[in-house]
Amino acid sequence: MMSLFYANLLLNLTGTRMTEGPIEAQLLDHEKQYWQAIKDRDVQAAMRLTDDPCIVTGAQGVARITREAFAGMLQAGGWTLHEVTLSDVQVRVLSEDVAIVAYKIKELLTVDGKPLTLEAADSSTWVRREGQWMCALHTEALAGDPFGRDRQPAAPKRL
Repeated sequence: MMSLFYANLLLNLTGTRMTEGPIEAQLLDHEKQYWQAIKDRDVQAAMRLTDDPCIVTGAQGVARITREAFAGMLQAGGWTLHEVTLSDVQVRVLSEDVAIVAYKIKELLTVDGKPLTLEAADSSTWVRREGQWMCALHTEALAGDPFGRDRQPAAPKRL
């Protein structure tokens, strides 16, 4: 078995974390399935992986999203996800029924008819319910300056 020192050295040299065992590999596979379901707008696949409710945090704030609301978001227009790339993946199993998957993500999208590349750091907390892993929390932090100095302030709204 590879020591933690060598696993971390490999991570630092390659930017890719080795999965430590079957649970970690299964969780990473679920995370990839989740993104594929979003890309394909496959509501059934997404629902199989989503806890009810699922808490989501990101640039717009915090929300507790029911499965029905999530299904509506997947079916809504205005955006198309073309490609997703995960890197620097970290998986931590907290107990036999709770685990965290965190990674950097690059999303190639079309939003309101315009191409967009989004880079962020994401994490998901997975819980096992009745033998099935479900995403109970997902976070997304846009990449950039930690103090937001690289962001343009929103233009004031005119009334």
